[in-house]
Amino acid sequence: MTTLLPRSYLFVPANRPDRFDKACQAGADAVIVDLEDAVPCADKSAARAALAAWLAPAHPVCIRINGADTEWFAEDLALCSLPGVSGVVLSKAEEAGDLARLHAAAAPAAALLPLVESAAGIRNLDALARAPGVQRLLFGSIDFQLDMGIRGEREELLFFRSQLVLASRLAGIGAPVDGVTPAIDDSVRLRDDAGHARRMGFGGKLCIHPRQLDAVHRCFSPDEEELAWAARVVEAAARSDGAAVALDGKMIDRPLILRARQILDEAAARRGCPNSD
Repeated sequence: MTTLLPRSYLFVPANRPDRFDKACQAGADAVIVDLEDAVPCADKSAARAALAAWLAPAHPVCIRINGADTEWFAEDLALCSLPGVSGVVLSKAEEAGDLARLHAAAAPAAALLPLVESAAGIRNLDALARAPGVQRLLFGSIDFQLDMGIRGEREELLFFRSQLVLASRLAGIGAPVDGVTPAIDDSVRLRDDAGHARRMGFGGKLCIHPRQLDAVHRCFSPDEEELAWAARVVEAAARSDGAAVALDGKMIDRPLILRARQILDEAAARRGCPNSD
């Protein structure tokens, strides 16, 4: 059975409780209520209280808590065990010990989602990926660029994105999630960013506006061309009864057959998922 992880994570500020329900109804695979960057320091306590009052199993969400080195971390931890928290995003994740504290405080079923935003986070990727409760890694690409002094967004980050994909695979967790595209109304840029991330081995993308969801879902789902190819490969393999077979002038071997079956299984699972296109 194919286990589906979110393709999209939609941020909503924790100091805007009027937007919580709207975010949950926007069609994202997952919603992240953000207690960190989106909330000014003076509003942290009020935002935390508003979120605690709204949380309920009827609308499960992820919550993004403040980093372990901040004054708000301990109080944020108290939210992590509340009903309705399906996952916890740890901002500026750098140490496996911080994830251990989070794992102990969170509900047993809550997925831990370390947000890698710094050089120290990249250095400790293997430990972060293997920490108990971690479902997948998130890449805070904009903050990472700031931390490293990197001014480019594509080939300049190629090495680091590859490291997230590699660490995730070696740890046996889900494919990582790429960072946000700040341009809300630039659909070409968004599709290009999402397509690049998918080709690199990422499994989803962080989103800052509902208008970004459709393009992200399409980029991280098998398209009609892929489905047609996969169906033909599986059909050809079945006819060959285990023998080597050629399709479109190319030899079809076991890795390609397994990939084709993965595509078909994912598409079938997506059809049964309420948030899928």
